Amino acid sequence: MTSKILFVDDDSNLLAAFQRNLRKQFTFDCAESGQQGLELLKTSGPYALLVVDMRMPVMDGIEFLEKAQDLAPEAVRMMLTGNADQQTAIDAVNRGQVFRFLNKPCPIEVLVAALETGLKHYELLRNERELLEGTLTGSVKVLSEVLGMVAPDALGRGERLRESMRKFAKFIGATPVWELEIASLLSSIGCASLPPRVLHKMSAGEDRTMPEERIVRRIPQVSHDLLVSIPRLAGVASIVLHQDKRFDGGGFPADKLSGESIPLGSRMLKILNARLNLEGDGIVKQRALETMRADAGAYDPKLLESCFACFPFFLVNLVSSKSQVFSLMVSELVVDQVVVSDITTPTGFVLIGAGNRLTPMVLQRLVNYDALGEVKQPVMVQETTAAT
Repeated sequence: MTSKILFVDDDSNLLAAFQRNLRKQFTFDCAESGQQGLELLKTSGPYALLVVDMRMPVMDGIEFLEKAQDLAPEAVRMMLTGNADQQTAIDAVNRGQVFRFLNKPCPIEVLVAALETGLKHYELLRNERELLEGTLTGSVKVLSEVLGMVAPDALGRGERLRESMRKFAKFIGATPVWELEIASLLSSIGCASLPPRVLHKMSAGEDRTMPEERIVRRIPQVSHDLLVSIPRLAGVASIVLHQDKRFDGGGFPADKLSGESIPLGSRMLKILNARLNLEGDGIVKQRALETMRADAGAYDPKLLESCFACFPFFLVNLVSSKSQVFSLMVSELVVDQVVVSDITTPTGFVLIGAGNRLTPMVLQRLVNYDALGEVKQPVMVQETTAAT
């Protein structure tokens, strides 16, 4: 698709000149006011380049660019101005995020060169973003698959937390949602570093020795260290690091953060984790809320009430009573089915716990065990769903 330009200027003669001189070289629209420009952003975009007059009645160029941020966050911005004083420049850069200034009157050859440079800059930014997003998506996928291969129960828990976090974030208007979701999904990625016997004790709910407990308590730190070096995941890493931090400042890590200085995602994740634990123990609804309220200083009190308003009964559970259950052999299983009851070895060792989703790597793990005759069959699964 050809990259489009939007000119916003209250001088109709100037816009008419743009139409005459530029229409063969560029694809563009014109608006004679900031308000008209905002309407075009809503109805005729996306635009790669915004070229805006500084001095306009009702809404000046800087105000327009501020409002345009939500509608066209990736567009490159240029400003046409006959008043290039220092304060205008400072406001344009800081508030309007302007890429380049063009002085009025602007010779056509200068304008053409500037437009070409702006469009090239937009393409460069878009290509870098696509590359970065591809890297990020691939990294998250690999990490989640590795976690599913080594500790499928941890991945299953992460998936439940992600689904719950998505709804919780929407309920309270928390952003960016993608960051909160990834932090929830990979909050236990550090489990991949645990010895098998510790993973088994965690899955089975068995008591751990003091040395084992110290290892488990470091999961947020290990998870943080794995995530922090991945592009754009610094915020995710911080959420994961502080997921066990108490609202009163206690707990891990032993830093100075407390109250609302703790990342919002961490405060949300701590509540979701604790509630998931309580529901796993059969403590639900009002009793779970009362139990968490009684732990003074552990949770953000406003978020705690919001969580139980968002989920009045249970957190998201991938297993649904409304979906048909299938009894299948391992060779018949497919990716994205949800395990209804524990998949075990003939001796009772749990390979994949109930409630976990079959990812490609988790399914491959089952196939490998099945090749050695180490899966008790048939297994009970259902199609993917999410219920509250």
